[in-house]
Amino acid sequence: MEDRCTIAKAGSRAGRGRGWLAAALVAGAAMVGGFAGDAAAQDRKHRWKMASVFPSGLAHFGPVGMRFAEQVTAITGGSVNIRFYEPGALVPPAQTFDAVSKGGVDAAYHSAGFTIGKFPMVAVFSTVPFGPSAGAYLAWYRFGGGREMHDALYAAHNVKGMNCWMLSPEAGGWFRKEIKTVEDLKGLKMRIAGYAGNVVQKFGVSAQMMAGGDIYPALERGTLDATEFSMPVVDLGAGFHQIAKHYYLPGWHQQATFHELLVNMDKWKALSDTQRIQIEAACDASLLHSYADAEATNFKALAEIKKKGVQVHTFSPEILDALRKAWEETAAELSAQSADFKKAYESLNEFRRNYDTWASAAYLR
Repeated sequence: MEDRCTIAKAGSRAGRGRGWLAAALVAGAAMVGGFAGDAAAQDRKHRWKMASVFPSGLAHFGPVGMRFAEQVTAITGGSVNIRFYEPGALVPPAQTFDAVSKGGVDAAYHSAGFTIGKFPMVAVFSTVPFGPSAGAYLAWYRFGGGREMHDALYAAHNVKGMNCWMLSPEAGGWFRKEIKTVEDLKGLKMRIAGYAGNVVQKFGVSAQMMAGGDIYPALERGTLDATEFSMPVVDLGAGFHQIAKHYYLPGWHQQATFHELLVNMDKWKALSDTQRIQIEAACDASLLHSYADAEATNFKALAEIKKKGVQVHTFSPEILDALRKAWEETAAELSAQSADFKKAYESLNEFRRNYDTWASAAYLR
């Protein structure tokens, strides 16, 4: 009896051993198959058309977008080839997100400002008035929950989104007349983007959104009294200094700004794991490059603007305090209208409060 039991147990152990071996062989085969599949996907050539909402000739914006496309092609050894297309060449800028979502366009160099009307929450992943510094913003986005909310929002629309570019603070705007008090804003017709338009409307400004190429003619004709556009290095090339002689800083409405890469989710999933990592690496490199490039060129551009006879002003503390209060009111209104906006904005603010306990102690003021 004991011998039969011993033989039975041995057989059972042998069976388990053979089962373990079989499982290991299956797992090994799966791994080999996985590697083979990834290698096959890596070998597959992907040709993407990337619709840009910024023209290639626009200072800073155009070169950094085109550089990213070239970098992806180089890093992937040509297995992912991205071709940059001018605004409107494939689809109108305002329709770019929907085109990527539906697969009509493979990818896009994009600004969340074009989709604020569709997703109020998305502004928090790009820029908000009186927003954080670049370092704090990047920390929240990468490690404070911002990226996860951004991913979830876009994935629901068949889009993979990544913040791949970052800007220095923008200027506060170009004005035909000097702005000494909040009262001086009343009645102005101003081109101003995003939720900053909601803010200045509280002071009697007629806020208008128009494409970059339409701003100069509008200033020239007098249909605009003022405009904000971008950073000094970009503003200088737009020629606004020929008409509006008062340039204001700081850019309270955009202290730091992310721009995003959009990829159709089906196109993204068709890539190998290696290719996806390579594109993410190119994105990180582009984030660093774009921010450093802006910081290295804006002071030179500001000096050139002064040489052209423009008076460079600083908004008074009273004006900035009034604008900040108006933004807080606007943010409360947006939070009441959109639970998603409220969730994202509260997440950002909580992170900023915690971050400030570090920043106030660690950084020289």
